[in-house]
Amino acid sequence: MIQRLKNFCFFRGSAPIKCASMTKLLMVCMGNTCRSPMAQAVIRKLALETGLAQPFEVACAGTHAHHLGERLDPRAALTLTRHGYEMGRVRSRRITEQDFQSFDLILAMDSSNLTELHRLCPAEQGHKLHLLLDFAEEISETEVPDPYYGNQEGFEQVLALCEAGARGLIRRLLQKPSKIDAAVPPAG
Repeated sequence: MIQRLKNFCFFRGSAPIKCASMTKLLMVCMGNTCRSPMAQAVIRKLALETGLAQPFEVACAGTHAHHLGERLDPRAALTLTRHGYEMGRVRSRRITEQDFQSFDLILAMDSSNLTELHRLCPAEQGHKLHLLLDFAEEISETEVPDPYYGNQEGFEQVLALCEAGARGLIRRLLQKPSKIDAAVPPAG
């Protein structure tokens, strides 16, 4: 039986948002072969290491998924393997209307994909949409860049950014709401 984690989620530069019964997280990029599967692997590992693996699940999808059904990009797989992450059996898929209902929090890798998610998302589910790096308190970057047309170094950068976002997300899930309230940066 999956336990349900009751918590509040707070995002850099915005007012607190209550996320009741957070159990399902969806990572989203454009093609679902690089960034979102990398973020999924990172969050799964950190959740396992902190004991949060049971209360929630993590999945990934793409806004366009030009590579439907394809496996993880080999450069992303190499980067994850080098750093001790398990890739799982991820196959590229496009986000569906059902995802907006099923997932409690949907995290985009960049503002372009966040804009596309807002376009696709039913209005009543829009509160679930945010950037992964909204959680990354120790860095100034707000977007995870697409490494697809670059070199291996770009994949290393993506992994580091996914780790920063995942660490912040896990910290928020582990904190009690009263402690989080004090840690929320002012809006603006």
